[in-house]
Amino acid sequence: MTNMQKIILALASTMSMGSIAADFSFDRPGAGIGTGITPVGHVAWEQGLPTANYNEIVIDGAKARTVTLNGEMVLRTGLNSSTELQLGWQGPGWTKTSYKGRSHDQSGSGDVIVGIKKAIDLDDDKLSMAVLAQAQLATGNEEFSAQDDIYSLGSALNFQYNDDVTTGMSMIYEVQDGDWAVTAVPNIGYKIAGKLSGFSELVYRKQESSPYEYSLGSGLIYAVNDRAQLDASIGVKLSGEEQRNYNAGLGFSFLF
Repeated sequence: MTNMQKIILALASTMSMGSIAADFSFDRPGAGIGTGITPVGHVAWEQGLPTANYNEIVIDGAKARTVTLNGEMVLRTGLNSSTELQLGWQGPGWTKTSYKGRSHDQSGSGDVIVGIKKAIDLDDDKLSMAVLAQAQLATGNEEFSAQDDIYSLGSALNFQYNDDVTTGMSMIYEVQDGDWAVTAVPNIGYKIAGKLSGFSELVYRKQESSPYEYSLGSGLIYAVNDRAQLDASIGVKLSGEEQRNYNAGLGFSFLF
């Protein structure tokens, strides 16, 4: 192969990659499920930098405060044009609890997550759908693990209202040690200016033998190019006067 042929082949590969990446979407950020599938032969790396959670609750008249940091990550790769494999890790974590003048901090590793996502062809240019089956394996340290494996099945339906606005709904059903839970995440994505866009979502969750939980989330997404993005998000749980819970996170995603 001549040098000229090598140059032409490299340019063709670059153009092909740009075309593939143009139709691809990352799952970060937000609690909902994305409908995009990673192209075959490529890997999407989605990394938290990190995610922070603050929880405050009143116990015996005194406030107990807990701050948690963790750097969750997900690797996604296409198995075929409509199916992808996901391998995730809740990452290294650090937590600090303060109560009645005393504090305790601990570090450790989170759980491993394995999933398969399948895109459903609705034969509609504006509608996209996907289903996601996941298993969260309780392999992490005690303070950073779900303790028991969690198996979930989720679906996402997105509607491209116009070039600037997308709406969607994710439904997630999960079971852990015989107890069921359901989570609904209506969301909206909107273009702000240039490469900057935003999203907002409501998260509703009901776990067996537990009260209803509601939270609101919003964030910004900056598309560096067709293969990379940066994100920032913040959320608040609506848990009443006795408890306050906030979360925030930074992250980046890259398609290899």
